[in-house]
Amino acid sequence: NLEIRQNVSPLRQGLVLLGGLVVGLVATAIVLMLAGVSLSGIYQEFVLGIFSNRMSISAVLVQAAPLLVVGLSAVVAFRVRFWNIGIEGQMIFGSIFATMVAINNVGPESLRLPLMLAAAALGGMLWILVPALLKLRLGINEIISTLLLNYVAFNFLLFLLYGPWKDPKCAFPNSEQYDAFERLPMLGWENVSWALPLALVLAVLIWWLLNVSRFGFYARFVDSNPKMAAAVGVPIALVTLTSALMSGAISGVAGFVVSAGIEGRMTQSFFLGYTFSGILIAFLARN
Repeated sequence: NLEIRQNVSPLRQGLVLLGGLVVGLVATAIVLMLAGVSLSGIYQEFVLGIFSNRMSISAVLVQAAPLLVVGLSAVVAFRVRFWNIGIEGQMIFGSIFATMVAINNVGPESLRLPLMLAAAALGGMLWILVPALLKLRLGINEIISTLLLNYVAFNFLLFLLYGPWKDPKCAFPNSEQYDAFERLPMLGWENVSWALPLALVLAVLIWWLLNVSRFGFYARFVDSNPKMAAAVGVPIALVTLTSALMSGAISGVAGFVVSAGIEGRMTQSFFLGYTFSGILIAFLARN
């Protein structure tokens, strides 16, 4: 009989994770070799090519910031069994709200970035509110509603970029470039910006929320046994709604991180691929 271990030491957990990582890397190498890539070519590309120069390492760190944020967005939702497949749509509206603050010069220059960040969180939160209410009130599957709303958000983005928000200088379907004070400043090491520290701070806050706070205890209860949670008076609807709104807000922040930390403007493809990357990151991190 196979039984779940009740107590697993940190050392054993670390060895299991390390073993999984090694198996994954070996499987990847085998697939590439079967496709005709030599073992020396794999080593050159994935080891020396990434870790041997500053530009490659900085490129990895630049991409790590938004990936970390969308992973956190998925984790917050998945911890209460709310399957948020609309991360890209929430990123789009986060970027739209942030860009709206930028192009309309809302607030003083010294507060522009915090206002853009807050607006991005609000945009993502509002975009996930509808599927959250549909799930809680009508029992509509959030996988379908959040996924389909991605297309609505994308078409609204295209309307803005090919219409009223098209860059007046180059007439290309991007928004106008953000001013210097509307972009996340550089850390002084290659292209790494303050997006990475922002993502790390957010990770610490979410860790505290889900593992230390009372809300995190409720979330674990809802995830493990929702019927028992309801029987003892845990506010399941409120916990689920709060988690969904936080997930949407974090996705909106991811849109801000890409637009203000990498692109320097809102583009028509800045969000592509982040939904399923976030889902994979959350699952690999065991929520």
